[in-house]
Amino acid sequence: MTDTPTFGRFDGRDHLLPVRVYYEDTDFTGVVYHANYVRYFERGRSDFLRAIGIGHAQLLDDDAPLAFVVAEMKLTFVRPARIDDALLVRTRYGAIRGPRLMISQTIERDGEVMCRADVTAVCIHLDGRPRRPTRALVEAVTPWLTGGT
Repeated sequence: MTDTPTFGRFDGRDHLLPVRVYYEDTDFTGVVYHANYVRYFERGRSDFLRAIGIGHAQLLDDDAPLAFVVAEMKLTFVRPARIDDALLVRTRYGAIRGPRLMISQTIERDGEVMCRADVTAVCIHLDGRPRRPTRALVEAVTPWLTGGT
């Protein structure tokens, strides 16, 4: 049997990534530790890119290497997720403005929002200076944007 990697799926312009809560994700009460929501959101953003054919290693290997940093993230915790919960990370790329990518995300359980994130990711040169995304990145992401370029 061959394992096939999964990067989630799309529902319209939303990328959906299933995530299971493991013991290691929780505090001593069985509730997801707050910092782990950030990890789930990171997986959602990364797997969105993988699903449209853009990998982080590919961006680093380009003639003009590119990486991302999170410049801003606003989290709203709505309800606690618990051990063994089957969660869904919903990622929506809203707009590209210069070097910035505006992203909205939610973590849901059975259609109920557990946590929300508004994220501004910035494309950077490897020395940390902001830079515009490559044409290939913009062309790959543009069909999925909900708020334009």
